[in-house]
This record gives sequence, structure tokens and C-alpha cells, in this order.
Amino acid sequence: MSWKNEWKILLLIVVIFLAAYYLPVNAARFQNAVMESFHLLKEYARLHVILCLIPALFIAGAIGVFISKNAVMKYLGARAKRIVAYSVASVSGAILAVCSCTILPLFSGIYKRGAGIGPATAFLYSGPAINILAIILTARILGMEMGIARAVGAIVFSIVIGLIMGFVFRKDEEEKIQQQMLMPEVDEDRPFWHNLVFFASMIFILIFANWAKPVTESGLWYAIYNVKWIITTIFSIGLGIILITIYKMKLWKMCATAVAVIITGFASGWNPMITFVVGVIGLSYFTSKDEGEVGEWFSSTWDFAKQILPLLFFGVLVAGLLLARPGNEGLIPSEWISKLVGGNSIWANFFASIVGAFMYFATLTEVPILQGLMGNGMGKGPALALLLAGPALSLPNMLVIRSVMGTKKTVVFVSLVVVMATITGVIFGAVM
Repeated sequence: MSWKNEWKILLLIVVIFLAAYYLPVNAARFQNAVMESFHLLKEYARLHVILCLIPALFIAGAIGVFISKNAVMKYLGARAKRIVAYSVASVSGAILAVCSCTILPLFSGIYKRGAGIGPATAFLYSGPAINILAIILTARILGMEMGIARAVGAIVFSIVIGLIMGFVFRKDEEEKIQQQMLMPEVDEDRPFWHNLVFFASMIFILIFANWAKPVTESGLWYAIYNVKWIITTIFSIGLGIILITIYKMKLWKMCATAVAVIITGFASGWNPMITFVVGVIGLSYFTSKDEGEVGEWFSSTWDFAKQILPLLFFGVLVAGLLLARPGNEGLIPSEWISKLVGGNSIWANFFASIVGAFMYFATLTEVPILQGLMGNGMGKGPALALLLAGPALSLPNMLVIRSVMGTKKTVVFVSLVVVMATITGVIFGAVM
């Protein structure tokens, strides 16, 4: 018996006991914070799991089955040309324009398929940060200079962070290069365009199902918002046709799913959330019964779900307990945050970056939150620092990243985001 390990266990037991013994269950703030954690979890489940995370999980599962390692390594691998790798990583992330949690299955998928740490983390940052609609909203509400600074900062951050991660962990990358050099070239099983239309249909479903309502009820963005479910339905039908014609899924399975969706639609008054769920259930059931690569697709998707969902839910609960939902109170008083982000000191920018990194922001919600904070005295520098750190990171996001690439790489990635956001905020605040 190792008494050193036993003492560690005893210490853990004592800490848990003392925490339970002195738990302030009768304090109003504690009770409210507990309720806020569940409110945030409920909000996350309603707004993000079905429409955001589930499609992202299916895309990640498809990456693991239908995209060859050679294809990933060619464009994002450790030995790929940097200009190609970082261009692909930043552009593909920007096209998706998802939140800090939805990007995780996709990041995990490409990283496990052989993407280099640099391009993979560039993709991880760019997805939530380079959100075109969010940048336009930032320019309209917080000012053109803030919108431009956010856009430029996010693009530069994704590339610089990726390059630094690749440099810091270059020994790991060298080992990965050696392993990839030994891998034989494998011919693709099907034409490139087959996978292209397959992934495009799923990505467009993800994008249009989550198309947010613009502030102004006019223009192209609002016009698309009004027909987003029609567009989503068209791409869903396209996905079904692709699965039948290219991936040889049985026609009757797709027809059964379509009939279930139509019946549910009529019964629910064409509630898009309900019909979407029925479609997902039908797709999941029939793909799980397939013995070929379509069945492997579901298995891969399910593996990602088991790894990611528990950590995300736990992280959302903790984030809600500490910081609550925007406009509400958690264990950390909101007035502390408001007071600490005024002016343009290094501390104010650093604190804004830290708060942004740990707080969970649903897509586009960071802009009205910052509008309120700036109305209460928040400086422009800290506001930009929060915009650059907040959407790309969150506590749930960090927990999952750690499970994918380890503690050391996660700490370096998070630290880079926070430090760069702080420095950028200080410079922007001084110039403006």
C-alpha cells in the first residue's frame, strides 16, 4: 500500500467533507446561483443541443468515417504547407460560424484524423470567433471601429495562435510527421465530389437551422431568416437523396423517416423543432441498424456524443453557478465585474479576457451584453478583449478541449487567447 496515495485520498475526502459541512445552503445568493446554473443548462439544452450540437456531432462522425486521413493530412496535417493549412483552417472555421461548444466535435474529428496542432487550433478558434453575422451586429450596435477591430483581431488571432501552438509543441509535431511519413498513400474509395456534396448538405443544415434573427427586420439577413426552415428542409431532403444514391442507404428507410416527419409536422402545426427532432431520431435509428459505412458513421457520431456531452453539461452547470446568465446573479456578483472592467488598464483588459474566457456566450448574445456593460462604464479596450476571448472559449469548451488534446496543450491555448486578447484590448483602448 502506498501511503502517499492514501494521504491524497484522505485529503480529498476532508476537503469534500468541509465543503459539504459549510455549504451555505440557506444563503439567498447561493440558492439563486444554484437555480441559475439549472436555468443556464435549460437554456443551453433548448437553444443549442438539438439544432447546433447534434448536427455538429453527425458532421464530426462523418469526418471520422468518410474523410480519409490522407485528405486531412494533405491540407491540415503536420507536414502540410503552412499557407495551405492555416488558410483552410481559418476559412472553414469562418464558414461554419458556430459557438464555442458546437465547434468542439468538428475540432475533435479533424484532430483525431491527423490534423496538426497548429491548423487544428486555428480552426478551433476561428469557428466561433469569425462569425460574419456577429461581426456585422457588433459594427451596427457597438460602432464600426469595434466591428472592424473584432474582424481583424479574430482572423489574426486564429493564425497567430495556430502558429505559436505549432512552434511550442513542435517536438510532438515532428513525431506526428514521422508517423504520417510512414503511412502508405491510399486511393480514395469514391470521387471527391461525393463527399463534398454530402458534407455541404450537413453544413448548410447546421448553418440555416441556426440562422439568428437580425436586429433590423429588413435586408438580406432578415429575408433569409424568414425562409430559413424552408432552406433547411431542402438541404435535409438533399441529404436523404445523397445517402440513398451515393452511400446506398435503403430507400424505404428514408421514406419512413420522411413520413414520420410529415405526420409529426401536421400534428404539431409544423413546429420546426419537433419535426427536426423526429428527423434526427429517424436518421439515428436507421443509420445505427446499417452494417456498412453508414452504420460506422452513426457509431462514430455516438462516440463523440459520449465523450463531449457530459463534459459540456457539467461545464454549463459550473459556469451558471459562478457567473449566471446575462443580467442575473451567480456566486460572483455582477457589480464586481462591472467595476473591474472600467477604463483601459492592463488589469481591466486582463479581467475582461478572463471573464470572457470562462463565461458561456450563446451565439450573438455577447453583443447586447457588452452594450449593457459599456453603458455602465466598461472601456472600449476591455470590451474588445472580451469579444476576442469570449465567443471562442468557455468553461464547458475548455473541459472538452482538455479531453481531446490534454491539459498542457489546453492551458497553452487558453493562455494564448487570454494574453493576446488582453494586449489587443490595451492597444485598441489606447488608440481609440
